[in-house]
Amino acid sequence: MAVGVMCGLLAGALWGLIFLFPRLVPEFSAAEQMIGRYLAFGLMSCLLTWPIWRLLRQRLTRADMHVLLKLSLVGNVLYFFCVALAVRWAGIAPASLIVGILPISITLAGIWWRPDSSAVHEALPLRQLFWPLILAAAGIVCINIDAFHHAALESRTPLQVMFGLLAALAAVASWTYFAVANARYLQSEQHFSSHEWNHLTGLATGAWVLILLPLVSMWSLAQPASLEPRPWGFFIIMCIVVALGASVIGAALWNMASQRLPITLSGQLIVSETVFALCYGFVHAQRWPRILEWAAIVMLIAGVCWAVKKHAVPAGLTHNAVIDGEMR
Repeated sequence: MAVGVMCGLLAGALWGLIFLFPRLVPEFSAAEQMIGRYLAFGLMSCLLTWPIWRLLRQRLTRADMHVLLKLSLVGNVLYFFCVALAVRWAGIAPASLIVGILPISITLAGIWWRPDSSAVHEALPLRQLFWPLILAAAGIVCINIDAFHHAALESRTPLQVMFGLLAALAAVASWTYFAVANARYLQSEQHFSSHEWNHLTGLATGAWVLILLPLVSMWSLAQPASLEPRPWGFFIIMCIVVALGASVIGAALWNMASQRLPITLSGQLIVSETVFALCYGFVHAQRWPRILEWAAIVMLIAGVCWAVKKHAVPAGLTHNAVIDGEMR
């Protein structure tokens, strides 16, 4: 079990990098950050699938390709774009804390989106999640109050903060849909392993990046030229680090953790992503959390862990399906 916990914590530490990434390369837009990260991920997926491509191609159907393109657009491209916007406009703490409610949102989506009515009997009654949800909601209220109150001190307007918080909620919605839809498809179509499916999702994400690259390039050229040169070398290095750490190694570590731990424990370890993201953010800002930030951290993490503990298996999703859906 110790190995599984260590793998889960390391995965959370690597996933937390996606919230620090926009802060380290502020000279580049959210769209450019998304293109850079997923272009690197697509290239890595090409290298990983090259030795077994013929075998994968024989099993790959048109339905698989349609699902891969849809899920990679929603769960990778849109998700990371929204996270980058949220961090840029609202800050690391608000963005990571709001995205930290994903374990709850995925559980609720698993209850509500399940196609067969039997899930209603398998799932916990919503009333049993009332207090964990109230606790998490109170945490979100605290981080919203703090973000708006300190917007001027951090050179942000209230409108920017509002858009940043909305972007974080959009990231929650996009990745919740991805996790549930991806898990469902893997349950019904079991001709790929989780690692193979992750690599194929990387290829599909790379395909979207190639499609979007001309549009993002045209938009970048249309922006006023900066007097100072942008740090392209550092940007490329960070894209490679985040793609390798979060999308390749992080997913592999999480799969290893899922094989060794019960869902009640692995579900709580997902919260480690939020904790590490907050730590990275406060270290980067060289400050301690403020009072409302402390309150939000405690209430959100407690609410999520409380909700996870109430589920022996998340409603509507099997243990392996939830883990197979983890494609940061």
